[in-house]
Amino acid sequence: MTSYRGNPDAVRALVQDDRVHRDLYINQEVFELEQEHFFANTWNYAGHESQIPKSGDYITNEIAGRPLIITRHTDGSVRVMMNRCAHKGSRLVSSPCGNTGKFFRCPYHAWTFKTDGSLLSIPLKNGYEGTQLHECESAKGLVTVKNVRSHRGFIFVKINDVGPSFEEYFGDSLSSIDNMADRSPEGELEIAGGCLRFIHQCNWKMFVENLNDTMHPMVAHESSAGTAKTMWAGKPADEPKPMAIEQFVPFMSDYKFFEDMGVRTYDNGHSFTGVHFSIHSKYKAIPEYDNAMKARYGEERTAEILSMARHNTVYYPNLTIKGAIQSIRVVKPIAADKCLVESWTFRLKGAPPELLQRTAMYNRLINSPFSVVGHDDLQAYRGIQAGLHASGNEWVSLHRNYDPAEKQGGEITTVGTNELPMRNQYRSWARYMTETM
Repeated sequence: MTSYRGNPDAVRALVQDDRVHRDLYINQEVFELEQEHFFANTWNYAGHESQIPKSGDYITNEIAGRPLIITRHTDGSVRVMMNRCAHKGSRLVSSPCGNTGKFFRCPYHAWTFKTDGSLLSIPLKNGYEGTQLHECESAKGLVTVKNVRSHRGFIFVKINDVGPSFEEYFGDSLSSIDNMADRSPEGELEIAGGCLRFIHQCNWKMFVENLNDTMHPMVAHESSAGTAKTMWAGKPADEPKPMAIEQFVPFMSDYKFFEDMGVRTYDNGHSFTGVHFSIHSKYKAIPEYDNAMKARYGEERTAEILSMARHNTVYYPNLTIKGAIQSIRVVKPIAADKCLVESWTFRLKGAPPELLQRTAMYNRLINSPFSVVGHDDLQAYRGIQAGLHASGNEWVSLHRNYDPAEKQGGEITTVGTNELPMRNQYRSWARYMTETM
């Protein structure tokens, strides 16, 4: 068995131009190295500003295996710190969210820290007189993450200092987030409702590459969306569709639909499907919403914003957004064969409640643990995770529409059924996986 630790050449060899080795999905050592290197070297979504509106508000997260606190400091800025007391290493915060007031207090020895991470107080501080405390890391307070950026309320962090800046890493792919925010008559989003969490018995990369795989919907979802399509067949063309049918049936569009839909890729693994249209393109109009948008932006700009109906935009490695339906999914790796997928819904500020109703319906129908479509995908992931242990073929094919010129990178637009998004992801994976090995 190949050892990958301290062996960047062996790691790079896992990714070839048109195929990848199965160890990317099933090898636990590779998974552990991802936490140490890949996720630490890339920009990861950590949360949304609407989750921490007031001073002292916080959420917790884990990125690259590091426990984090994302908080609103007293000056209104967003701060990200390691969730580790500077004293004995105790986790400072256990709750997923809350308000800490003006400081964090360790539950073990009551050391306290300001919301910017600086040390505030130590019980019986005179016990440290004459010691070297003030010359070591503990006196500096909480370890802060330097690379933090918020874009239209979406908070991203990069643990390590290597690699590109935020702007270089995402480039024009940020236009999908911009469009999602611009769909609000007030130009702002806020998370609404709870979070749907779904354990997937598969490697996290299977979920991410499936997002813009358009060769599977009409196959994997035939028994679910296909049944709904059959039930609706024969209805008059002008009969209004229930919201569930409107959202559900397009998953059974044919190969030509998905091929003509188009896909666009960017450097560093990002991509979106729906260059020309998508399964979200034909949702019925809501007059009150259209009027609110026109009052804010004017008719021409409103038409421009609402005509962009991208399906999934993948912000590699851990975030995918559906701008036209105002929902996001975040993948959290747990082990080589297990990940957690969180689904969040957003309210468009200034929009009528029907928009949030549509978003919540979609999230329950497609993404939740009680969904119909999501279980089709989960069954496929489980089958892949098991099948990759078979002998005789250690490689996963990504040959569809391969063009050697794509290795030059940059923004590429191609047919929607191209496997370019997956190849693009794995070229990025190989780069950031080995950048500090």
